[in-house]
Amino acid sequence: MTETLSFQTILDHLLDSKKDIPQNHLQHYSDLDPKSLRLFLDVWHSVKPDRKLLLLDTLLSHLDSDTLVSYEDIGRALLTDTDGEVRARAIGLLAESNDPNLVDPLIDIFLTDTVLAPRMEAAALLGEFVLLGELEELDESLQRKTEDALISIIRSDENPSLRRRALESFGYSSRGEMENILETAFQREDPAWVASALRAMGRSHDNLWDERVISKLLDEDPRIRFAAAEAAGELNIEDAAPIMLKMLEDEEEDDDVVMAAIWSLSQIGGEDARIYLVNLIEQTDDEETIAFLEDALENLDFNEELNSFDLLSLDEDDLLGEEDEE
Repeated sequence: MTETLSFQTILDHLLDSKKDIPQNHLQHYSDLDPKSLRLFLDVWHSVKPDRKLLLLDTLLSHLDSDTLVSYEDIGRALLTDTDGEVRARAIGLLAESNDPNLVDPLIDIFLTDTVLAPRMEAAALLGEFVLLGELEELDESLQRKTEDALISIIRSDENPSLRRRALESFGYSSRGEMENILETAFQREDPAWVASALRAMGRSHDNLWDERVISKLLDEDPRIRFAAAEAAGELNIEDAAPIMLKMLEDEEEDDDVVMAAIWSLSQIGGEDARIYLVNLIEQTDDEETIAFLEDALENLDFNEELNSFDLLSLDEDDLLGEEDEE
């Protein structure tokens, strides 16, 4: 019979830096009640810095693979930790949260933190709240406040990486300033800025940017090709599909670009994309690659079924309209 671990036993193990953090301990950090959270914070001050980061990195990895766990309680509690790297990882633990109460502390970290890492994480997560606003799931005043913070950094002389991250998050917005901000970034000579502009264009879901995205699919810089391929899928640009198929024939140096193009093809769909994916699966021996390609094929099936459903709904609406006229 397996012995049930107490949370105190888990915490005692955490204090021992010589021991690994077992997989079966990770679920005990999920959804902490107030008493358990207090115990955790009491012990946290005695945990060595490297051990803290090991735990948080392990929790972040587990969060990606297990949809049933939530480490939001820990994430919230550590937003004010004295270690900037801890604060950055704490924000990562909040990636799935849609709690509007997080907006103000995230903006504060984004604008005033003395360490770049948490500011970068805050910039990324604030984009998710902009998206919630666009979906009318966040108070308009909070969305506006978030967008204002992002714009202020984009237009500042702050760290360029932070400004680009803010630009990418601002891409979700439908604010009037968005078009000029993205166009300005896209026209810069720095490939990193162009890539961020393309990523923001994809997030906008505005086909205003289709031609600009297509124009960068075969760019000489792999960062730009990668971002353009991603954006083409997000924008569902059908004219980009044959170009990406050509890109995949020629792309030999950058696996990330290849994977981005393959996934985008699965978003856009089409018989040529299906044939290409099936042929790749048949020609590949690597299990990890096969798993990715099979996921892409499933995604293609899902998107095509979704598009068929949308078209069917439109046809039914047309028929109802005709009946009303009669």
